[in-house]
This record gives sequence, C-alpha cells and structure tokens, in this order.
Amino acid sequence: MTDCLFCKIVNDEVKASIVYRDEQVTAFRDIHPVAPTHILIIPNRHIESVNQLQVEDEPLIGHMFLVGRQIAAQENIHQSGYRIIVNTGSHGGQTVFHMHLHLIGGQRMRHPIG
Repeated sequence: MTDCLFCKIVNDEVKASIVYRDEQVTAFRDIHPVAPTHILIIPNRHIESVNQLQVEDEPLIGHMFLVGRQIAAQENIHQSGYRIIVNTGSHGGQTVFHMHLHLIGGQRMRHPIG
C-alpha cells in the first residue's frame, strides 16, 4: 500500500523509533504514548485489520505476540505487567488501517476499557 503510514515505516520511507525488526514484523514506539511504554508491533506485510487475517497468517500472529513478550522483557515491564491490545475497525478504535498490536505498560492500567 503506497499511502499506508506503517508500510512506509517498514520500508524506511518514514522515520520511527524502531525497537525490534525481523523478516516478519517491525516494532516501534508510538508517537502518542498512553503510558511510559507504548510500542506498536506490526506485520511487515500489509494486512488491513484482524478482519483480513487468513488461516495461513496464524504463525505470524503467534510470532507477533511472542515478539511482544520479548519486548516487554527488554523494556523491563514483564514482571509488573502490561497490556497487548488490538483495535479493529473504526468503532474498535483503529485509526491506522494496518493491523498492529499495542504493547502498553510501565504503569498500573485502568479498568474497564471502553
């Protein structure tokens, strides 16, 4: 997708504070953090949202969560706790239509969400 902000980050066309990258995913700090740690984990391949996932994407999704766990340890929030959130569609709060996980931590989370 030529106009997708996250695709541009993956392709190094837009600068981001990248904390992790491999052949499947890229993770970078959110520019509008809601907590001390707020990192987005995205697939390198454009997938608009959870609604566009296919059966063959199952290993990718598992990998994204394992990367989230790894980054939580790297950020030293793995013991105190963190959230991994996926917003889907406009009513779900998705604002960039490239599927992504929000890894949020570094403070006590409020409840309920929504």
